[in-house]
Amino acid sequence: MNDLAASSCEACRIDAPMVSDDEASVLIKEIEGWHLINDGVKKLKKEFNFSSYSDSKDFTNKVADMADQEDHHPQIILEWGKVTVIWWSHKIKGLHKNDFICAAKTNNISKN
Repeated sequence: MNDLAASSCEACRIDAPMVSDDEASVLIKEIEGWHLINDGVKKLKKEFNFSSYSDSKDFTNKVADMADQEDHHPQIILEWGKVTVIWWSHKIKGLHKNDFICAAKTNNISKN
């Protein structure tokens, strides 16, 4: 387990600092398979592939449970054999370290 996955999210305030581009370029290397996207808001995105809808649904539920525990919630798109997870911090309209922590935790869920 990497340091990010072992961390917990901190409460995100509206004045919390966003992760800088330099910080993001370092942190992204710790979360295998994730991509930085920008649709007007910087976000982390990854697609996970599964052999059935049931497996996709089970993964989605595990990610949702982890998100509730961390009190940090992603966009999750559930499809047959595929789940897309997108993390960003709504309050600051961008990326916070919490997003990288939850992306690392999401990767761990996918390996179990």
